[in-house]
Amino acid sequence: MILDPIRAAIRRRISDVFNDADKGERPVLRRADALFPPDSVAWRVNGDVVTMMIGGVSGLLLQMLHPAVLAGVWDHSDFRADMHGRLRRTAKFIAVTTYDHAEAGQAAIDKVNRIHAKLGGALPDGTAYRVSDPALLAWVHVTETISFLDAWIRYAEPAMPRAEQDAYFDEMARVGQALGASPLPRTRAEAEAVIESFRPVLRADARTREVADMVMRQRIGAPAVDAAAGVIIRPASTCCRPGPRRCTGSARPCPPGGARRRPDHRPLHPLGLRRLSQPAHSRARRHHVRATYRS
Repeated sequence: MILDPIRAAIRRRISDVFNDADKGERPVLRRADALFPPDSVAWRVNGDVVTMMIGGVSGLLLQMLHPAVLAGVWDHSDFRADMHGRLRRTAKFIAVTTYDHAEAGQAAIDKVNRIHAKLGGALPDGTAYRVSDPALLAWVHVTETISFLDAWIRYAEPAMPRAEQDAYFDEMARVGQALGASPLPRTRAEAEAVIESFRPVLRADARTREVADMVMRQRIGAPAVDAAAGVIIRPASTCCRPGPRRCTGSARPCPPGGARRRPDHRPLHPLGLRRLSQPAHSRARRHHVRATYRS
């Protein structure tokens, strides 16, 4: 099939984005002595490179709606020149804390905590912020976690039981707690309630849209690969569609039931890419989606 080489190229390029070859980085190998056991829901959800990419981008778009989280990225990261680096570090952190030796996972958490403890600044209106603020860490944690899960449900396991969704939040709370996040949801209902509680402080301004535009314009390879990879990147914006105001004024992850369906009712999976962790539930023949992160 003509798309097979493109699929393979996308897998390789995503792997390259997640692993800095110049620094000798390689994909994290799964170990039975990780922070999470092999039969955990986290192992299942976090092991799909395609849905994790969609969820990671969606989570980042949501995170930037919080003025203080946006300020932390704006003030303390080189996102304009190295957006891939930010995505890579996030992906590597999730991989290490999920699959690597428990000591390596804890070391990754400790490293992030040391960095966060040093960073702070002021919003454009003069309000001070600290990157280590438990509430800011909670916003990052909940948006990231629910985005990973919703991408998994939407493109890999539409019939995922609610109990397993709750288990995912409970498991991932272990990392959030170690990072100092509070409040910390342990069920899907609690996660949605936490997101709602942040709604009054969320904003979208020129800086928000600049970061969003850079995220959505990411390129990972040759033109042919990028054209196909866009089918993976664009769904991320639909996973943070909150309603009429979309992602520019409020935030609410897309409902898992919102996945588009083929006529035969089998769930879509971007480009028919198989999950790397286990056999895919389905393969897609077509997927057209319109980016919605705009004013």
